[in-house]
Amino acid sequence: MKSKSTTVIPVSEIGRARPAVSVPEIPVPATGRLLDRLGRPLTDLRISVTDRCNFRCSYCMPKDVFDKDYQYLPHSALLSFEEMTRLARLFAAHGVRKIRLTGGEPLLRKNIEGLIGQLSELRTPSGEPLALTLTTNGSLLQRKAAALAAAGLQRVTVSLDSLDDAVFRHMNDVDFPVADVLAGIDAAMTAGLGPLKVNMVVKRGTNEQEILPMARYFRDNHGGKVVLRFIEYMDVGATNGWRMDEVLPSAEVIARIGAEFPLVPLEPSAPGETAQRWAYADGSGEIGVISSVTQAFCHDCSRARLSTEGKLYLCLFASAGHDLRPLLRGTATDEDIGSAIGHIWQGRADRYSELRALRGPDGGESDSNNNKAPRRVEMSYIGG
Repeated sequence: MKSKSTTVIPVSEIGRARPAVSVPEIPVPATGRLLDRLGRPLTDLRISVTDRCNFRCSYCMPKDVFDKDYQYLPHSALLSFEEMTRLARLFAAHGVRKIRLTGGEPLLRKNIEGLIGQLSELRTPSGEPLALTLTTNGSLLQRKAAALAAAGLQRVTVSLDSLDDAVFRHMNDVDFPVADVLAGIDAAMTAGLGPLKVNMVVKRGTNEQEILPMARYFRDNHGGKVVLRFIEYMDVGATNGWRMDEVLPSAEVIARIGAEFPLVPLEPSAPGETAQRWAYADGSGEIGVISSVTQAFCHDCSRARLSTEGKLYLCLFASAGHDLRPLLRGTATDEDIGSAIGHIWQGRADRYSELRALRGPDGGESDSNNNKAPRRVEMSYIGG
């Protein structure tokens, strides 16, 4: 077992490597289209509303690290819903059209419906409502689905790694039954939170045998309105013990499913979409694969991530964030904060997955100057 002192980034220290965010001397006006150094627009914002989760999945929050003594952020450090909404409004002015609420497990945040209600009132510069979605492990979804929809949530994505109850209980490591997650999916569909997506992280040697049962189940239920997506096991964070030999390439997933159910490729539904889409040839719905290890999609990544304490991350694999909270809780105006956000995005050149692919499976964790790379932030802190 790795010691906590060498594997965990204390939440109080995350982002210290970056200087404090300041208002740029040359203002960056909000024009509705903001480009980074590689010409990628800012269109999606993922907001983590809590760093806590009630599951202990080994690829995200392994129990030997995130145990009863683990120190989470104090409530005073978390952004209020009003602060999150203020930032979301400024991001929308720069071109964000979609907001995804994440965690940890976002449904653990008390009165999350209140935040959804505030965000649902936001508009793009052209007056359109933002797409408002949420990713959840499904454990509380049956209880909350109707209220989430009533508050203005449009769609949910549910993380589910197996239909086999024993495998699922082993992977969530808190003995949570798969039947309750399936009941949550049913409740979400009844509430109109669709088309619903189900994300399955595939880990070779752990749950790869569940690929076909998962495909069959969601192909045959909900009239093709649930899109099952298979995610390659990723080297996110510093605590999950990631190894390349545990990655099952998406191409193999497609081959396995296609051998039983013929598939035809589909065009992306939107620019910068993470998943490659495939339809069942008989019209029984579609699946997707997210291949950030074997087929990096950094070239058109348009996503920014906001931690629950107000740090802005420009990549899922980042090691440090830009702290916006001092501006929020100081005297900065909306124009000041919006200009700071614009300046940060304009300086973005992150493309971790592409660089990992260039290094190869034995390239190690080092940068272009052969320096050891800093530890990456945990996925439970900024969401997937």
